[in-house]
Amino acid sequence: MDKKLINERDKLALDRTYLANERTILAYLRTFIGMVSAGVALLKFVDLAWVHPIAILLLILAIPLLVIGVVRYWRVKKDLNEYSDSKE
Repeated sequence: MDKKLINERDKLALDRTYLANERTILAYLRTFIGMVSAGVALLKFVDLAWVHPIAILLLILAIPLLVIGVVRYWRVKKDLNEYSDSKE
C-alpha cells in the first residue's frame, strides 16, 4: 500500500474521532440541561409532595453528569492530541 494513502486514512480517522468526541460532550451538555430544566420545572409547577424529591434528585445528579462529560472530553482530547503528535 502507498504510505501517503495510509497517512491520509489516519488523518481522516483522527478527524472523525475528534468530531465524535465533540458530539459526545454536546450530548452530555444536552442531558445536563434537560435534567436541570426538568428538575426546576417540577419544583416550580408541581405541588405534589412526592415530586419534590425526584426534582431535587434530578438537580443533584445533573452536576456530576456534566463533570463526568467534561473530564471524559478532555481526557480523550488529550489522548488524541498525543497520538496525532506522535504520528507526525
